[in-house]
Order: sequence, then C-alpha cells, then structure tokens
Amino acid sequence: MVMLLCINMGAQNILNGTIINGDTEKPLQNVFISIKQIGINTLTDINGNFKIHNIANGKHFLTIYLKGYESQNFPIQLSGKTINLGIIMMYEDISESLDFGTITITDDELNDDTNYVDNISGLLQFSKDSYLRTAAFEWSSSFFKIRGLGSENNKVLINGFEMNNLFNGRPQWSNWGGLNDVLRNQEFSIGLTPSNYIFGGVLGSTNINTRASEYKKGTSISYASSNRSYSHRIMATYSIPLSKKGWAITVSANKRYSNEGYINGTSYNAYSVFTSIEKLINEKHSLNLSAIYAQNSRGKSAANTEQVYNIKGLKYNPYWGYQNGKIRNSRIKRINEPIIMLNHYWTLTNRSTLNTGIAYQFGEIGNSRIDFNGGNDPDPTYYRKLPNWFLSNPIWIDYKNAYKALTNFQNDGQLNWTHLYVANEKSGDNGRFALYEDRNDNKQFTFNTILNTELTENIILTGKLEYKKLKSENFAYIKDLFGATGYLDINKFGDPSKDEYQNNLLTPNRIAKVGDRFKYNYLLNSETFDGFAQLQLNYKKSNYHIAASFNNTTYQREGLYKNGIYPGNLPDPNIPNSLGKSKKLSFFNYGIKGGITYKITGRHLLNLNAGYITKTPIIQNSFVNLRSNNLTVSDISTLNNKKTMSLDINYTARVPFITSKISGYYTGIKDDSNIAFYYAGSTNLFIQEITTGINKKHLGAELAIDVELSSSFKLKTAANIGHYTYNNNPNIVLTSEISSDSKQAGFDKRGFKNYGKTTLKNYRIPSGPQSAYSFGFEYRDPEYWFISVTGNYLDNSFINISNIKRTESFAFDNGKLFPQFDPTEAEKLLKQQKLDAYFTLNAIGGKTWRISKKKYIGFFASISNILNQVYKTGGYEQGRTSSYQLVKNDQVNSTPNFGNKYWYGRGTTYFLNINYRF
Repeated sequence: MVMLLCINMGAQNILNGTIINGDTEKPLQNVFISIKQIGINTLTDINGNFKIHNIANGKHFLTIYLKGYESQNFPIQLSGKTINLGIIMMYEDISESLDFGTITITDDELNDDTNYVDNISGLLQFSKDSYLRTAAFEWSSSFFKIRGLGSENNKVLINGFEMNNLFNGRPQWSNWGGLNDVLRNQEFSIGLTPSNYIFGGVLGSTNINTRASEYKKGTSISYASSNRSYSHRIMATYSIPLSKKGWAITVSANKRYSNEGYINGTSYNAYSVFTSIEKLINEKHSLNLSAIYAQNSRGKSAANTEQVYNIKGLKYNPYWGYQNGKIRNSRIKRINEPIIMLNHYWTLTNRSTLNTGIAYQFGEIGNSRIDFNGGNDPDPTYYRKLPNWFLSNPIWIDYKNAYKALTNFQNDGQLNWTHLYVANEKSGDNGRFALYEDRNDNKQFTFNTILNTELTENIILTGKLEYKKLKSENFAYIKDLFGATGYLDINKFGDPSKDEYQNNLLTPNRIAKVGDRFKYNYLLNSETFDGFAQLQLNYKKSNYHIAASFNNTTYQREGLYKNGIYPGNLPDPNIPNSLGKSKKLSFFNYGIKGGITYKITGRHLLNLNAGYITKTPIIQNSFVNLRSNNLTVSDISTLNNKKTMSLDINYTARVPFITSKISGYYTGIKDDSNIAFYYAGSTNLFIQEITTGINKKHLGAELAIDVELSSSFKLKTAANIGHYTYNNNPNIVLTSEISSDSKQAGFDKRGFKNYGKTTLKNYRIPSGPQSAYSFGFEYRDPEYWFISVTGNYLDNSFINISNIKRTESFAFDNGKLFPQFDPTEAEKLLKQQKLDAYFTLNAIGGKTWRISKKKYIGFFASISNILNQVYKTGGYEQGRTSSYQLVKNDQVNSTPNFGNKYWYGRGTTYFLNINYRF
C-alpha cells in the first residue's frame, strides 16, 4: 500500500503516529520506522507509538517494516510543523509462510563425533541478510563455516539466557529441536555489531524470544516428510494473545521419527513440547514462564576409509546390525534436558526496560557403545577383519584370506548382535561384552538481568549481569549385558596382579549389573559470572557503538572412583590422583569491541567493526583425562585463555533494483588448545594428545548481490573466498596410562612425554569449504507461490591433519633417523590432502492458499543435490601410524589399513511440508 501525504509544516518537522495490528487492533512494538534518504531510523514503543525529530524539509519516503507483516511506504513532503499520522494498520504478510517448511532447527545435520559437522543453518535461517541465508540454505549441507569459525563463536540465547554449552562452547540445538513455530521470534547481531542482550562472540549473537504476548493468535498444524535424518514430522502450535485479564499462552508439540535416515542404520525418534505463559500485572510489570522439553534419540554413523566405502558404498554404517530381523544401532545418542525460564519484564520509563530472569536446565545426555573385556573387537570394520590386512604383509600376501574377508564383508559387514549373545550366554557374572552409555547428568542454574535505556534521543545504553552454576555427574552406565548376569569392572589393558587392573580400588573386582555405574565416575562443578556494558550513538550521518565485557569462570573435578593407575600420592607422590577434588581452575577474561557506520548517502553505507576478546578454555580442553584423574593441562603444559582479534569492513549499496554487500574480514586467534584421544601404533598405547598455544589466521571476503528484475523475479548471487591457516608451531605433550609399555616408550613415571613443537604453520584449518560460490534465481508470484533454484560451487576443503605426525618423532626413533628415511617421500606423506571441488544444484518452492481472512494452507518442498553429486565433506588422518616407518609399512602394496577416514555428503534428498493455519 502506498499513500501520498502532502503536509505543510512549520519549522519543527516532527512526525509521529501509532502502529497497530490490522486484524487484532493490538499495538505493535519494535516496528522499524525509517526515512532512508536522510538515514533517520526509530522503533515503536510498547504501545506502538513512534516519533521522528529534525526532519529536513522536502520530499521523503517513510518506510514501515516488521518481520511477518506487509511493509508500507509513504511518500511525504515536509515544509515545517509537527504532524500526527494517527493510527496506521499493518497486516500479516502471508508470503512469509512460504518459507515455513525450510526451518529444521538443526539436528537434521548434527554429528557430535566431529568438529567438521558444526551446523549453522538453525542459527541463520531467519536472517534477512542475503549472504547468511545463502550460507544456511545452500552451503550448510557441505558443513560450511562462516569465516571458517565454529558455532562456539556465536552466542545463542533464549529470553536473554545463554545456551552455549560449557563443555564445548557450542549451542546444543537438540535441547529445543523441532519447535520451529515458537522459535521464529529471533533477533540477530551479525559479527561484532551491537546486541541488546549480550556482548556476543566473533560471529555475533542470536536471541530467541519466547514471550507469550508476542506470538500471533491462532493455531498451526503441519506434517513433513523427508529422507534426511527423519522420515516424518508432525507439529501443532496454539496461541492465545493477551486477554482482558492480562493472560497470554502459547503451546506447541512436535514429533519426529524414522526407522532409518539417509545413512544406513541411523534411527531417529524425538518429540518436543513447549509452553509459554505470560501474566501482565500492570502497564509496567509482566511475568513470563517458558518451559521446553525436547527428548531426542538418534543412531549415529561413522567416518570410514576408502577401502570400506569402495566395498560397501557411501551409505554404509558399521554401528548397526539386525537383531530378530530389526535394525539395532550400538551408538545411540540420547538427549533429555528440560529447560524452565522465568522472566520479569519491567518498563521502568518510556525509555528504559529491565529484563530479570532465572533459568534451570537439568537432565541427561547419553552416548552408547559396546565394551568388551574378553572378546574380540565386535566392530565389523576392525582392520584385521578387512581384506587389506591380508594384503599388507611385505613378505607374503595372503590372497586366500583376503578374498574370504572381502566376501564376508560384502555379504554382511554389519554388527553381529547374535555373536554377542552367544559369547555371553554361559558367562554368568563375567560377561565378555556389555552395552553401556557414557552419561552426563547436568543441573544448571542461571540468573541474569538486562537493562536497556535511551539516555537521550541519540544514545542507548545496554548492560547485563549473569551468574551461572553447573553441577555435572559423569559416569559409564550399563544398559545391556546380552544374557550375562554381571560384568567385571576392570581395566582390560592392566596387569591383573597389580592395582592398575582396577577401575576403582575402593571396590576391587566388582561385578557390575545392568543399571550400575562402572569404569569411571566423577563430578564437574563450574561457576561463571559475567557482564557487559554497551553504548550506541546514532546520528544523522553516522552511528557508533562500543562495548566491554568481563567474565570469571571456575572449573573443578571431583573423582568418586580411585582409579588403579592413578591412586594418588601413595606410594609415589608423583603419581597423579583420581579420587577427591582437583585443584580449582580459575580464569578471568574480558572483551572490547566497537564499530562505526558512515552513511555516505541514504543508499550507500560503510561499516567498520573491530574487537579483541579473551576466552576461557572449554572444560574438555582444561583437564588431561577427565574420566581417569584430576590432572589439569596446566600441570603439564601452559594453559592460557584464548585470545581473538577480529576486524571486518563492509560496504552496502541499495540502489534501485539492486541490493549488494561486500565484506572483508580478518580474525586472528592465539593460545587455543586441543586434546585428542586415539590409539598410537608407534607405542601400542591409548594416548591423550595435548596441543597448546595454537595460533590461527582467518582471512577472506564475502559478497552478496540481489538483482530485482521485476517485482516477482530476482537474481541472487553470493560468494566467500577464505584462507584459513595455522599460524605457528604449537607445543604438543602426550600422556598415557602408566605401565611398563609407557615407560618403555619413553613416558615418565607420571605418564607424560613432551614431543616439543608440531610444525602446523601454514597448514589449512579443516573448516569445510573455504571457497564457496552461489548463483540462482527466485520467482515469487502475486498469487503466493514461489520457486527458487540455486547452483553452488564449493572448493578448498581440507582434511584434519595428525599433529603428532608433524613432530620430530615422525622422522626419529630415540634420537636416530629412521633407516632409509627419504625427505622427499616424507614431504609427500605429510602433505595435507585437499578434497575435490564439487557442484550442487538445489531447488525450493511453495504455495500458500488464503482460505479466509485468517485461515491459510501452505505447501513447501525442497530438493537438495538434484544432480546426485558425490562429494566428501571432510575427513581426518588417523594417528595410529604416527611415524615415517609405520606409514611406509602401512602403505606397502598400496593397501593401507589406517588410511584417512572421510565423511561423504548426501546424495539427492527431499523435504516436503504442508501446514494449516487458522
């Protein structure tokens, strides 16, 4: 709708009015009001009112925008006095429902066993930024990372409460997965731009608002079908707006399930329930209670070597097998962590608000796997069961058994559940196999308060204080003994005649039953206290912002078992302790950021942001081996706060028919750390590889251009050109269980061995495609149907390298160069593998039918990788062959047993959704 207002004004040039919902006649808050040509912006208050001062005389365009509503533009001619535009009605934009089915929040792509699969789509799908939406919809299936950085660099909040996990720093999307309808109210800060809720990370922040009074009245029911993670999804949402008595309520429920996803054996079973209840006490005070219960259980899949893929195909998964004719996966991840939030919203004045709340999250996360005390490894891809094992002997190639292994693997190659039951059938209390869960039972309490106030018409102050306390129980839990009546709780690699054989010296040779804890048992306690303050200064030609933050975090482990390998200071004071409390780790951190936006004209903007942030090491990188002992990384190496310096410059142009944005960015990271766990063939030990002092450099440019050829047809393109590398040679220390094998391998009496520097400098960081290009079109018909087709070219993906292979130990054995060492050959062996570039073609489309004024039926469909392109999304070098001699021996006859492992992208997949809203 376009209206022409010809207004003869006096000298003040003040414009005001009130925005309401055209259907409910309720005031609309935070409606964006703008006069673009002169760069004047404002938002409506809680009563829907707005006022604009100091408008220059002449002709202007007044734009009114709110996500989910039809935008309005008013040509106005000003020449000088205060005018009230009165009540302006906004109506729901039903074209918004065309994107209804695209939101999958995001466990469709999750795989917690690797850092490569660090999904961003749930974070960005609601963004209006064309580049970010391209990254979410087109590139996320390739595990593309914005600026090469993981999601731990973006803070995710719900009602002002930070949801990033203290263990790994990343948001646990499955805690609210499936609740698409009620998670649409999101506010983004991109990169180092200001936020009204948190200081944020290098990639910015996202706050999800679940306040009941801000949902639209009505009911929504939808059904979706897919061949990705789940096969079916059913969802329903019901909202009642604020009543005359001041109550509002929204409820939502969701069910997703599949016997098998795109990858073989990956079952999926999840449901989610949400409720939000708000009571408006009076005009200044309101209470809102939100509760989320999302239970998720899904079968995992594994990365495999090329040998395995060549025999079994790209959908092969070794974690499952048939039991009584049904698929059973041994690696199931369960998440059951309800969230309860209570917020008090206080309108202090017309210019100031205070949001104070408490949140409590509790529940459990379980990851199952098979343990074996006396039997052979049941993994069907165990290297001694594969044909390459019989072909890798340099003296005699066993073709007969190689063929037999090939035939067995081709014909079956799955986990043999029957074998586990047969092996345990007569074992009694000494079962050879057991299915158990690694469990984390967490209780987390959070309190915070957030102040937003307009100090003047041009200056906004935001401040926040937050306290968080976590208590986490961590243990192994027996789920199934496969017919046995007990399982001996011992370390199968230990000497039965020594204490090292016992997982817990307090109960030696204990027989564990189904439902018992065993192997390890410890508590983790953490407290964090942080805050930030921010100033935003908005003027006619330029905007500024500056913010500062502080954080104090403590970690402490408390062992409940006395591990036989780490009994403490008896008899040797150098032996690490496992029982009781560790020393308390304490970290203080701070951050500062700022930026300026210069309005060259109303259509051309130049923006510059810079920040310096220090960050506490995550819990899993602060302790050497949480399951076994109280050792901290600082006991054996230098553990520093991670330091990040980031800078970006952005140019935005909005000219008729074309919207474009180009950005250049640099992020430098210092003193990062990482702990890896694997079995090392060079020492025949299970080790912890601790790398500290890691420096990284992320440099690149982003581009997005939308060309509107008509009101319905649009061309769109986006690109990222990045270069992400390690920027130094960090320190590496190995730790292992104390044994005669570890002493023989050069580990000291504490189980440590310093390997010095690992030469990582200039190797690429494994962060998905570092170059990504997209080009496509979108057609939106006035009759509310649309179609979009996009082609994507992705390149410069690199596998994760083995750190230990880049130390001197690769070339030297006890200080002596390996016989027949060839520097040229070694250089080839250590060259990082670059994955092949690939092209994908995706299409989405939908249609919305307006049945009546408030009733709609919507249909949405998407097809990804239409051309069924085969491509690798990531991979890693195995650490088992960590020396030149072992690598050469493994590659004899060109049949490596421990070659690189890979993940492949999905072939052609679909997603269909139909919904009814009334």
